[in-house]
Amino acid sequence: MSEEIKKGLLGIVVDETTVSHVVPELSALTYRGYKVQDLCDKCEFEEVAYLVLHGELPSKKQLNKFIREERSNRKLSKTIIKNIQQMPKNAHPMDVVRTCVSLMSLEDKDTKDNSQKSNMQKALRIFAQTPTAVAAYFRTRKGKKIISPSKKLSFSENFFKMMFNKIPDKEIVRAFDISLILYAEHSFNVSTFTARTITSSLSDLHGAITGAIASLKGPLHGGANEAVMHMMKEIGKPEKAKSWIENALAKKKVIMGFGHRVYRTGDSRVPTMKHYMFKVAKLLNKNKYPKIYEILEREMLSKKNIHPNVDFPCGPTYYMMGIDIDFYTPIFVMSRITGWSAHIMEQHASNKLIRPLSKYKGEQVREVMLLNQR
Repeated sequence: MSEEIKKGLLGIVVDETTVSHVVPELSALTYRGYKVQDLCDKCEFEEVAYLVLHGELPSKKQLNKFIREERSNRKLSKTIIKNIQQMPKNAHPMDVVRTCVSLMSLEDKDTKDNSQKSNMQKALRIFAQTPTAVAAYFRTRKGKKIISPSKKLSFSENFFKMMFNKIPDKEIVRAFDISLILYAEHSFNVSTFTARTITSSLSDLHGAITGAIASLKGPLHGGANEAVMHMMKEIGKPEKAKSWIENALAKKKVIMGFGHRVYRTGDSRVPTMKHYMFKVAKLLNKNKYPKIYEILEREMLSKKNIHPNVDFPCGPTYYMMGIDIDFYTPIFVMSRITGWSAHIMEQHASNKLIRPLSKYKGEQVREVMLLNQR
């Protein structure tokens, strides 16, 4: 009897986690037992970041301490800033972010220390400094002066300030905050599993996050939000959306932003993000992409019965905010650092080397012939 091969580890349970869970009967994603849509309704992003990292929602005292620590760690060293300024202007921002986290490891006094306490401190520093690196490259690429982080602004407000030297309407900031909450964690996805695999060899947190960033870059994972916006720009006008998708389906093209390995009746994060996408469109009087969104969503449901995933509303939301398309996945990184870090610490706490088997299909044992006989 031949062994059954589960390509992509489909359906294989490889470990346990307390970080997040998709509850099938509710079709709901939960962080530490809390439904993500409830967290969006009642919490700021910093509260959710604390929850993912520490396992419980913070008290006011705990949250204030967490916020103070995050804000005091935002500044990058002069060396890393100089490195960012010297990076190629045509580099993908994900490659820049990956490199910056590697550079952070060279400067962090706790890089080699895999204790729970040190990992939590390192996670907080990477979490605080990554938006600074993203914004610094955003401005460097445009030939603009880098803006230093502020200790007086929230996580999202500070990011907008460093990117654009201004803070938009509070509803725009809230929509961005919501996207970060929705992107913070999602169980054993590709990048999280990559981080846990690296960690299982007892490598360090910076290395595991660097690997996770490389994994997230792919268009079948984090890069999907970028692909969604490129697709929408290709469509161009709402009037062309229906014929575009009919033609794409006829040619069996992959429609980015639709379908999910875990969800079958729709990504539970979509209704919340869609609501804020439409809110942003109304505030900024930019209705073209929401109209395209609705047509594509309707056609995919009616023709293929496939629902959108969270990348579908996130792409146009970021675009309307004025963020360059290739910076969407780095924003995903800024949020998902919390989830990755939680999983890395969980892996360290109960570690076993991740070492799957493969079925060999190559040549059987052969005799080596000398060079002059081949």
